[in-house]
Parts: sequence; structure tokens; C-alpha cells
Amino acid sequence: MVMANHAYLRVWTCDFSLEKMIPEFARFLTTAPLSAAHDTFDELIVQAVDPGESPIGEWDLRPLHAGPAEVAAMAAQHLHSDTAYIASATWDLWAFDIDALKWQRKPQPLELGCHGLDYDDGIAASAGHFQADLGFEHFFTGHGRLLRPATTDHSSESFHSSEHPVEHTFRQWMAASSNLKEYHAKTRENIQQLFGWVDAIAQVLPVERTELWSEGEDNMEARLDEILAQR
Repeated sequence: MVMANHAYLRVWTCDFSLEKMIPEFARFLTTAPLSAAHDTFDELIVQAVDPGESPIGEWDLRPLHAGPAEVAAMAAQHLHSDTAYIASATWDLWAFDIDALKWQRKPQPLELGCHGLDYDDGIAASAGHFQADLGFEHFFTGHGRLLRPATTDHSSESFHSSEHPVEHTFRQWMAASSNLKEYHAKTRENIQQLFGWVDAIAQVLPVERTELWSEGEDNMEARLDEILAQR
């Protein structure tokens, strides 16, 4: 199945500045709901100017079992307003295993970044002072239109257009109401974890605003609210 679209959390803080950047990045990292099996960070990339440039540095943090303080300390050694910092980790999400035809809550990639105000021509203004790549958007929005309200459900339209055997198997499995109900429940749990994280960020940072954005939804936040409201 093609699952290319990603979802993102963007966070802007009040009076963000070079002096506040690393301390706030450290606090942002402390809020991340990292995987129960691996609750430290795997990698840190420090990127100057824009994504087209070679990184200033890339560090494998796995042998260090690095937490937020260690990541922030390494980032602080390269403090510049035209620099971005990307920390990689994992978090636990419900995902449907198409081969086993069952749900598994397992570690998925999670990237947490901090954008200096002058990095990539000021991309922080649109992408957030802090940004998290949450992984595939279907973890939160569902595949195609499967979790749309019944009045606007066009799941058959979305899935019958492809003859890929994996998609066919998935569609046939979800045709059973009990399986679709479980799909809804597991997706809702992922959303609730995400919303809980957003609330946690607001407890430790002077948040000006947040945005949940995805590559495949016009309004991701409205979509998630819609899924949570369905019963």
C-alpha cells in the first residue's frame, strides 16, 4: 500500500530568540512521548543555512542513551540563528499489520526539530520554531476515506480504484463492521496520545500557537476532531 504522506506538529513560542532556542528545545524534547521500549534519542543532526547544505554534524546517540539534556548540550555547541537541529527517536503507535491481519502497538520513527529564525530563509515563520515529524498521517487520519462519517463515506471509491493485492486484502478485511470499529478505536487512541502531547507542550513552553498539519488533509485538526467525535 502507498503510505507516503506524513503528518506534522508545529509549535511557535512567544518571543522566540537565539538565546531561548536551545533551552526551549530541551523542554520540547522532554515532552515527547518516547517509546516504552526505547525512551532515549537515536540521532542528532545539526543543519546550517538550509536543507541543501551538508549537515554540520551527525551524531549516533544510541550508545550514549541520550536524553533531552544531552541532546540540547550537543546542539548548544553549534548555536547560530541560521541553524536547525533535528533529533530522531521512536514513539509507540497502533498500526495495522497487513501480513498478520492484526493490530500492533509498536515503535515508529519520530523526528523533533528546532528551527533558528534565519534558517532556510526564515522557514520557522511557517513551519514552526519547533516541529515534529509524526510519521505517516494514516496513523491519525485513517486510510483513504475509511473513517469518514457514513454520510460522506466513499471508501469503496477510494479502494476499488487500485487492484494492488495488499490494498485488496486490507479493503476486504475492513469491510467487516467489527474490524472497522476496531480500526476506528485504535486510530482514536493514536489521536488521543497526540493531543495529550500537545497539551504537555503547553505546560512547559510559552506556546503562542500550535498547528497539526499533514500532506494529505486540507485541515488535519478538523479531521482529527471529526474522528474523535464519531462513535
